[in-house]
Amino acid sequence: MQKDDSQHQVHLDATTDFLGSDLQEAATKAGLDNRFQRWIEELKELHILELHPVVTDLQALKAHFGSGTLDHKLVGQLLHRLGDNTALVVHFADDSVQPRLLNLSKALLEAARQVAGGRTAAEDDLRADSALRK
Repeated sequence: MQKDDSQHQVHLDATTDFLGSDLQEAATKAGLDNRFQRWIEELKELHILELHPVVTDLQALKAHFGSGTLDHKLVGQLLHRLGDNTALVVHFADDSVQPRLLNLSKALLEAARQVAGGRTAAEDDLRADSALRK
């Protein structure tokens, strides 16, 4: 069954809201695997080659959350890349969906900071580089 634009918009809004919640708590709840799978399937249905990195990272994130142990650094890196890559593909979406994708990108980047304790993976890399130079 093909989804209409309003269904995609509802899903994007729900995903953005989910990312704004406590991800540690969300990881322990049932249904997270299904949420990731729906997200992956929706992106695959679009048949846009540039979405492949997003799908790949979502699959990795889904597998990691399903593993039972949380590597905060890895989750932060995946969320950060998802945020960056989502922002890169906004122009492929319809005008009505673009603002939602931008919000999703921002929510992914904020979730990456949340998981990394307020820092992004890029900021961690810069700190590590600075420490090596001292």
